[in-house]
Amino acid sequence: MAKQTTKDPGSTQKNSELDRKNKEALLGGGEKRIEQQHAKGKLTARERVMLLLDEGSFEEMGKFVMHRSKDFGLDKEHYLGDGVVTGYGTIAGRLVYVFSQDFTVFGGSLSETHAEKIVKIMEMAMKNGAPLIGLNDSGGARIQEGVVSLGGYADIFYRNVMASGVIPQISAIMGPCAGGAVYSPAMTDFIFMVENTSFMFVTGPNVVKTVTHENVTAEELGGASTHSTKSGVTHFASANEAECISDIKKLLSYMPQNCEDDAPRLPYVLGDEKRTLLNDLIPTNPNQPYDMREVIVGIVDEASFFEVHKNFAENIVVGFARLAGRSIGIVGNQPASLAGVLDIHSSVKAARFVRFCDCFNIPLLVLEDVPGFLPGTDQEWNAIITNGAKLLYAFSEATVPRVTVITRKAYGGAYDVMNSKHIGADLNYAWPTAEIAVMGAKGAAEIIFKKEISEASNPEVKLAEKVEEYTRKFANPFRAAHRGYIDEVIYPDQTREKLIKAFQMLENKVAVLPKKKHGNIPL
Repeated sequence: MAKQTTKDPGSTQKNSELDRKNKEALLGGGEKRIEQQHAKGKLTARERVMLLLDEGSFEEMGKFVMHRSKDFGLDKEHYLGDGVVTGYGTIAGRLVYVFSQDFTVFGGSLSETHAEKIVKIMEMAMKNGAPLIGLNDSGGARIQEGVVSLGGYADIFYRNVMASGVIPQISAIMGPCAGGAVYSPAMTDFIFMVENTSFMFVTGPNVVKTVTHENVTAEELGGASTHSTKSGVTHFASANEAECISDIKKLLSYMPQNCEDDAPRLPYVLGDEKRTLLNDLIPTNPNQPYDMREVIVGIVDEASFFEVHKNFAENIVVGFARLAGRSIGIVGNQPASLAGVLDIHSSVKAARFVRFCDCFNIPLLVLEDVPGFLPGTDQEWNAIITNGAKLLYAFSEATVPRVTVITRKAYGGAYDVMNSKHIGADLNYAWPTAEIAVMGAKGAAEIIFKKEISEASNPEVKLAEKVEEYTRKFANPFRAAHRGYIDEVIYPDQTREKLIKAFQMLENKVAVLPKKKHGNIPL
């Protein structure tokens, strides 16, 4: 006779509870929280991860972790995952590590266990040489945990620094981030923000009003528009979360997995690489502006230019592109904004971009049309000397292949700074329209021939004569080419073909540097 068995009611209840908890974990904190996020026009933490990664590739870690604190009522509220979803997956088949904070769990605040989950992912990303992506949505340290939560932030900050230059680190601000929650993103390579729903500030509007008596909204103080145009804190401002996540994927396509890898190369078959449209871009009047983006688009592979920091320091253009399928970084002066001069913001913007490219083996193309540094008390009192030196330092220390094309003006110290031969550029080309001199012809003539002009019977005619003399002698690329500072004077339509060959030739470049711990960039 078969032995009769009966179900243990306690066991059934435990299994039911486990199923409920599993479901809650999978739903990122429950169906109610999903509704709350959607009502704000935001995705949930888990939905963001699923949208970011290849379908079916996400492997979650630490799903059942819960906080350990029992103070101030925390013993009564426990949520699986403790407000952050962590794990790994793939984007376009390439391994990435990701954490996504859940604002519906204690405001996304960082606790001891929350921090431990993020640290674990960061360390795995470094060990396995893969990019780290943080989807940030946090009100800062969890107040109820006191110094423990502060220590958790410090643990994350330290690993941000250790990972810097080893793996690409990308931060997306998906909601209000305050206090310590903004410093980890600030130490990553690129920051994304979403218009109208994401904010970054050290102290919020209420504290600002209490301390400084300023009335300011969250959007004015630290919104996507503010940080993408005024402070330069964020590199990309997206219209919505889906666009933000799409742009993260696009950005990653230009990057290698780590500092010992090369960026993915797309297949490309060489054909007729002449671009005749470049011949007509430079105006005959040297004082007339043009858009350097048109030059970039005319040189690089079709639809491959991805601009970084588009709305900040618009007098310089930086971004990624492809040349014959190869990923390159581009830095170009923008004559359409402030005549393309270098100032504090443009110098810092370009320096940071150059250093990123150098960290991750991405060759650099510099398109130069610079009349000098911006003069004035505002610039001098805010340290244009130190900030301009950052760009000079960044180019000088870069060991990746570096090629410069001078399209028009290359005046004064700015000529040196913009990747000249003298600071280690590998190849320098110039278009016939290039002017390489200490300063513009009129200013130079007024200084050099001051006495002759003042004593002339017709000073205006004499000035024009001397301007013409100076222009004839210096406002062309050949004097620099005679000295070897310019490798070749090329027609604009030859530029793409020359650059493809140049970067191919420089593919195996090796730089031997002096032995040292690290340099001391003028911060």
